[in-house]
Amino acid sequence: MTKAIQKKLSDSAAARWTALVLLASAMLFAYMFVDVLSPLKSMLESSLGWDSVTYGTFTSSEYFLNVCGFLILAGIILDKMGVRFTAVLSGTVMVIGAAIKYYAVSEYFAGSGLENALNSFWPSFPASAKLASLGFMIFGCGTEMAGVTVSKGIVKWFKGKELALAMGVEMAIARLGVAFVVLLSPRIAEMGGLESVSRPVLFCTLLLIIGLLNFGIYALMDRKLEQQEGESGEEPEEPFKISDLSKLFTSKTFLIVSSLCVLYYSAIFPFQKYAINMLECNLGLSAAQAGNIFFFFPLGAAAITPLLGTFLDRKGKGASMLMVGAILMTVCHLTFAVVPLTKPIAYAAIILLGISFSLVPAALWPSVPKLVENRYLGSAYSIIFWIQNIGLCIFPILIGYALKVTNLGVTDPTQYDYMVPMLIFASLGVIAFFLGLWLKREDTKHHYGLEEPNIKK
Repeated sequence: MTKAIQKKLSDSAAARWTALVLLASAMLFAYMFVDVLSPLKSMLESSLGWDSVTYGTFTSSEYFLNVCGFLILAGIILDKMGVRFTAVLSGTVMVIGAAIKYYAVSEYFAGSGLENALNSFWPSFPASAKLASLGFMIFGCGTEMAGVTVSKGIVKWFKGKELALAMGVEMAIARLGVAFVVLLSPRIAEMGGLESVSRPVLFCTLLLIIGLLNFGIYALMDRKLEQQEGESGEEPEEPFKISDLSKLFTSKTFLIVSSLCVLYYSAIFPFQKYAINMLECNLGLSAAQAGNIFFFFPLGAAAITPLLGTFLDRKGKGASMLMVGAILMTVCHLTFAVVPLTKPIAYAAIILLGISFSLVPAALWPSVPKLVENRYLGSAYSIIFWIQNIGLCIFPILIGYALKVTNLGVTDPTQYDYMVPMLIFASLGVIAFFLGLWLKREDTKHHYGLEEPNIKK
């Protein structure tokens, strides 16, 4: 067997990092679409008549079908059909859902027969929100499937190499989507002096089409890699079986990691949906000005995550980093809840949250391959995402109701009191810290290697 045949495409640094960029850029555009309306909450209230409960329900709709079981199905599809098929499928589903959401908030839907039909039931929930929620549900299936697929794809190309760094870089690129959209969305919506919430949605939908093309290019590279693995004479791993799922649901350590994930992300992603409006209310800023402050949250996370990934690859300490991240997150949310807010304090708290957002994901996702076998790694990631989605579905609605109940009589969407919602977010960080302690104890007892480096010498 020649050396040329033995050398795989993933052994080339240029090839595996190209594969990563293709995957990460698609997730960048997905993250932009996820939060494209987040900076426009007050505009949605004034132009489309969405109150806080409507907005919270719409935000939760992204995760509804995933919670109903689609994410577990997505993991099974991934383990059965492979990374490249699932990547292209997820990209296609995202584009379809995005197109529906764009139509729902556009001027083409307003006054249409479909709007009149949708207004015939649940009249307190606007027709535009109903259809936008349907589109967001479909998009959410695609984006969560893509997240699972990208995680397994990175493991496939980087296992035994710079795995945590690669996952950190992917997360950093994806998080930049949030940074871009909080700056761009209000400005695109206000272009030409005529407010339009649909304009930025259309822009991000076009970007998703580019992301789908990137998934297609990645699929060609993935096919070449698998051909080389077959030629090298590598033993195929034992195939995935549905019964493997029981091993995940009966693993205490895996369930601790999943619980950490749902607590942490429930205090971050729903917060992103309300953060711009919170800063508008607490500092008396416009949406664009508030976006300028919040911009430093995803930007800081993007800058620090690859550095933390490198540290994890070489030094380890993953479980400890999860605990530190939970502490920082709690301090940040408590600051927004009880400290009189000024711009310097707001900047400091946002940057602190960005550091927290770097610590936890950088440590969490590379830890999963240490807990489960590769043949059902896709299902493991999908179950974690499924459990995470339960929290992401519940908490935006909970925050919307908390905001409405604690602000009865307030009609100006830039004058809300956010103390109670921020205390809810802070409480999740406290629980996450104690779960992190438990995880570290389990790692010490069973030697999973969560505190060990990923690169083996």
